Amino acid sequence: MASIEFIQLDKHYPNGFHAVRDLNLKIADGEFVVLVGPSGCGKSTTLRMLAGLEEPTGGEIRIADRRVNELEPGERDLAMVFQNYALYPHMTVRENLSFGLRMRKTPRAEIETRIAAAAKLLGLDDLLDRKPRQLSGGQRQRVAVGRAIVRQPRAFLFDEPLSNLDAKLRAYTRTELAQLHQQFRTTTVYVTHDQVEAMTLGERIVIMHQGQVQQAGAPLEVYHQPANRFVAGFIGSPAMNFLSGSLDADLFSAEGVQCRLNIPAAQRLDDRQVTLGFRPEHLSLNPEHPSLGQGRVTVVENIGSESFVHFDLNGNPIVGKFPTERGIQRGELIPLHLAPRSWHLFATTTAAPRLLSASEIL
Repeated sequence: MASIEFIQLDKHYPNGFHAVRDLNLKIADGEFVVLVGPSGCGKSTTLRMLAGLEEPTGGEIRIADRRVNELEPGERDLAMVFQNYALYPHMTVRENLSFGLRMRKTPRAEIETRIAAAAKLLGLDDLLDRKPRQLSGGQRQRVAVGRAIVRQPRAFLFDEPLSNLDAKLRAYTRTELAQLHQQFRTTTVYVTHDQVEAMTLGERIVIMHQGQVQQAGAPLEVYHQPANRFVAGFIGSPAMNFLSGSLDADLFSAEGVQCRLNIPAAQRLDDRQVTLGFRPEHLSLNPEHPSLGQGRVTVVENIGSESFVHFDLNGNPIVGKFPTERGIQRGELIPLHLAPRSWHLFATTTAAPRLLSASEIL
C-alpha cells in the first residue's frame, strides 16, 4: 500500500484544451477516494496520469513519497480496472487472472494460490475455464477486478468500472467493492460521473469541474456543507433547488416568493443579490406556516416509499421529496414550508461563491 500525492498537477493538449489545472491533492495510505464530476471535468485524465498512461504538462505525482513522473506504467506497481473490462477474449478466466503475474515471472505455485484466493473471494470458482464471451457483464467485471487483486498492487485505480452494468447489478457490485476495500485496505482511487456511486463508496470524495477541484471531503460533509453552487447542485438526487433573488436583512425575495430566513441581527449580510439553495427533503407541506407560499404540482414521480414532486412556485420550478402515502396529485395547489437550518446562500453578483449556511449561524 502507498500514499498518493498530486502537486500542482497540470495537463493541457496541443489543441488548447486545458484538462487539469493546478491539482493539489493528497490521498492517505489505505484511503478510498472517489474523483467525481461531469464529463470533461478532468477526472479520468488525472487517473490516467497517475497510471502513467498520460504525461503531465506540469506538476508532480508522488507515490509513497517518491516522484513517479518519469516512471513507466509497469514500474509504478498500480492495478487499473477499466470501464470496458479489457479482458483477453481468447484466454480463459484463469489465464486472464494469471497473465500479469506470468509476465512478472511470478512462481507458478504462487500464481495458483493467488488465483484460488481471488476466485473464492469474487465467486469465480466455477468460471475459471470459461472465456469472456461466455460470461455476463457482471461476471466480466468481477474478472477484471480479480485480475487487479491478484497483482497485490500498492494501489487500485478504477475508471468508471460499473457504467456498463444494469442498475441492480451496479448496486450489488458497489457493495462488493466496498467490502473488498474493507478487507484489503489498499489505497484506491475511483473515477465516476455518478454521484450516487461517489457518495456510497468513497471515504472521501473529490468534486471536479473544468479541470479544477471544487471541494474534497467526507460524503456527508460535502452534501451538507457544499463549498459553492456547483457542488451544491451536483451532489444530491434530486438536485438542490435554487431561487435567485435579493436579501434585505433576513428577508429573501425572489419573483413571487418571499421567505424570512431568521438570520440573527449580528450576522446579517449587506443587501445583495443572492441565490437561495435548499434540498428537496427540506420542503414540507405545512398549511399553517407556508414560508414559501403555495406551489402548483406539475409532475409526481412515485419511486416506492417516496415521491419526487415537482412544483411551479410562482414561475420558479422546484422539487420536493415526500412520503408516497401523502397521495399528492398533479394540479394540486399546496402550501410549502422550508425547514429551518436547511438553506444555503450563494452570491450571484460578487466573486465569493458562497456566503452563508443556516447550519453555521443557528
